[in-house]
Amino acid sequence: MKDKNEPLFPERRKFIKGVSLALGTTALGIPLLSLSACQSGNADSAAQEEGANQGNTQKKKLGLALVGLGGYSSGQLAPALQETENCYLAGIVTGTPEKAEEWKQKYNIPDKNVYNYENFDQIKDNPDIDIIYVVLPNSMHAEYTIRAAQAGKHVISEKPMATSVEDCQRMIDACNQNNVKLSIGYRLHFEPYNRRVMELGQKQVFGPVKQIKAANGFVANDPEMWRLDKELAGGGPLMDMGIYCVQGACYTTGETPVAVTAKFGKVTRPDVFDEVEESIDWMMEFPNGAAADCTTSYNKNEGMLRGEAENGWWELNPAYSYSGIDGETSEGDMDYPHVNQQALQMDDFADCILNNRQTIVPGEMGLRDVRILMAIYEAARTGKTVQIQS
Repeated sequence: MKDKNEPLFPERRKFIKGVSLALGTTALGIPLLSLSACQSGNADSAAQEEGANQGNTQKKKLGLALVGLGGYSSGQLAPALQETENCYLAGIVTGTPEKAEEWKQKYNIPDKNVYNYENFDQIKDNPDIDIIYVVLPNSMHAEYTIRAAQAGKHVISEKPMATSVEDCQRMIDACNQNNVKLSIGYRLHFEPYNRRVMELGQKQVFGPVKQIKAANGFVANDPEMWRLDKELAGGGPLMDMGIYCVQGACYTTGETPVAVTAKFGKVTRPDVFDEVEESIDWMMEFPNGAAADCTTSYNKNEGMLRGEAENGWWELNPAYSYSGIDGETSEGDMDYPHVNQQALQMDDFADCILNNRQTIVPGEMGLRDVRILMAIYEAARTGKTVQIQS
């Protein structure tokens, strides 16, 4: 009999070059397609740009520009773009001249590919840039995604997609109207431990899923961080860390929740949490009868995703980190390679463009999640069960 801790498919392999772990469907019913790298024939396409980054002779790649050079861009995305096969760091958009100079030198970015927020729209005339990755505070995602689409560029928007359902729809409409692709920065869909969770739940390896538990948070010590500004962030830890719990529950079941109840946690640091919640707990009900108990906080370090099924269980802890993800099941430890999640995420989107296929993390998924987040806030404010509209 097959070990239940083994993947259902024979593609258990190193994930860095050519990821493939077939998992049926995501929570939107979109096939989790192979993340294999482009074939050499695609590399010769005239639609691709020369990846001559850092002066090396490389195969042709799609050029990507990062909009916003904060911690995630500098610490994760830019380094990941040194490992990607289908795209490269072609340009930057920043309002800080000192950062522009530093990045130009560090990543060999030409002057013509450096923009600020005033001349951003001129990027439409730059053939070096095919993809724009919006890495700005949450409330700015919609504006720059729409402007990027109007410039004829494909777009990745960081999560959460936006701070309102209406803005999410505007982003989707703009990309459709300008015939460009839109993806959300859900890196964990390309990470092998979380992909295994998708398989365990959606394929019912241990039987139907009964219960999900998810927690994610960190201690916010900087009162000046933009995440504590409601206008910029749209909310507190729910928008930032709790969205991982929403995602985890959805890709465990392969379903969208139908109802939610929620409660704000006690505020222990009112001097810090005067605009956004300090913590929030919520419970989501799924069509198949599963329930997800979730919590998120800006005053506690945690990051866990657990699934309990009819005949077994599994747990990732840590579940959502950039590295060091670990997990086990009721039948033993999980053992998968650790990967550069962001490199795989961006490479896959470039492959979607090159091969004209749908991304597994589209704008519609981002809209669904923001709709759930808004329902959680409503449930916490009103103390009532809120139905989630599809």
